[in-house]
Amino acid sequence: MSGMNAEFFEAIEAIEKEKSIPQDYMLEKIRTALLTAFKRDNPDGEMDGKLDNGEDSVVVDIDKEKKTITMARRKTVTAEEDIIDPSVQMTLEEAQRYSKRAKLGDVISIPVETKKFGRIAAQAAKQVIIQGIREAERGIIFDEFTSKEHEILTGIVTRVDNRTGSVSIKINSNSEFTEAMLPATESIKGETLTEGDRIKVYVVEVRKLSRGPQVLISRTHPGLVKRLFELEVPEIFDGTVEIRSIAREAGSRTKMAVWSADPEVDPIGACVGPRGGRVASIVDELGGEKIDIIKYSDDPEQYIASALSPAEVLSVDILEEGRSCRVVVPDNQLSLAIGKEGQNARLAARLTGYKIDIKPESSVG
Repeated sequence: MSGMNAEFFEAIEAIEKEKSIPQDYMLEKIRTALLTAFKRDNPDGEMDGKLDNGEDSVVVDIDKEKKTITMARRKTVTAEEDIIDPSVQMTLEEAQRYSKRAKLGDVISIPVETKKFGRIAAQAAKQVIIQGIREAERGIIFDEFTSKEHEILTGIVTRVDNRTGSVSIKINSNSEFTEAMLPATESIKGETLTEGDRIKVYVVEVRKLSRGPQVLISRTHPGLVKRLFELEVPEIFDGTVEIRSIAREAGSRTKMAVWSADPEVDPIGACVGPRGGRVASIVDELGGEKIDIIKYSDDPEQYIASALSPAEVLSVDILEEGRSCRVVVPDNQLSLAIGKEGQNARLAARLTGYKIDIKPESSVG
C-alpha cells in the first residue's frame, strides 16, 4: 500500500482537524475494513483460523509514524505429520523459505503482496473514510441535539406538506444543523406556516436511528411556554420566580401558576412585564394564544379559586373522596368560570390536579 500511504494518512489528519474525528477511531475502522475485505477476497476460510496460541492468523499493522499500512498472514511452524489446517499451520521446510532460523512452534509472518493488498486497501480506505465521516457527524449531531432536549431552538421552515399538515424544519444548535419534522399533531391549531418562516420549537426528545439522529420537536408542548417565559423573564431565569404548573391547549389558552419565595417580588407582575410587554411577546410567538398567569398557593382552596380566574369564586370546598372539590360562583359568573366549551374549568382542573365541580350560587341556597 506504499503508493497511497502518505496521502491516506494526510487525509485522516485533515479529517481530524476539520471534523474533530479522532485518527485512532478512523484507523481502527480501516483495520476492520481491511480484514473484512481480505476475508471476502479469500473465502476459503483463511481468515477464520486462529493460531495455536489463540491469536489471529491475519494481522494489519498500521504505523502512524512511518505512515505505512501492512498486512500479514501468520502461521505456526508444525511438524508435517501434525498439520491439520494449512491456513494457520506450515511445515518447517516452508517456514525456512521466510526465515532461515525458523524452528517448530515459531509463528511466521508472511506479508500479503503489496499489489493485491494495495487494491483491497485503497477500496476499503475510501469506504471507511466516507462512512467514518458520516458516522462521526451523526454522533456529533446526536450529542449536540441531545444536550438541547427540553430546550427551545429556532428553526426555519423548509417544506410544508399540505396533504398531511406536517412541516419540515431546519434547526441548528451551535454550528450543527439537522432537519426535523413537525407533525400536524404537534403544530399549533390554526397556525399557518410557510417556507422561510423562522419559528421556535421545543425539543421533546432525540432518538438514535441507523440513518442518523431523529429530533422530535413540538409547538404544542407546555414546555415551550415554560421556556419562552424563562427567555423573556429574568426573574424566572434566575430562579426568583418559579413556574409551579402549566396547563395548555395550544393555539387557544394556557394557564400558568407562578410563585416567588421573595415577598418583595410580585410573580405575576414579573411575568406580565412593564406595560404587559413580556407576556405580549410570548403571545405573539404563539400566534395569539391567551395566557392566564395566576399565583400559586399551597392552600388548595385559594389555589383553585385563583385557577378559575378570570371568574370570581365565592367558596371552595375540598371533598374527602379523591382530589376533588365543589366551587360556588355567582350566577352571572357561571359561564365565565366554565369557559367556552368547558375550557376554563378543564384547564383549572389540569393546572391544580383537582376535579372541579362548579355550582351557581342560586342552586346552593
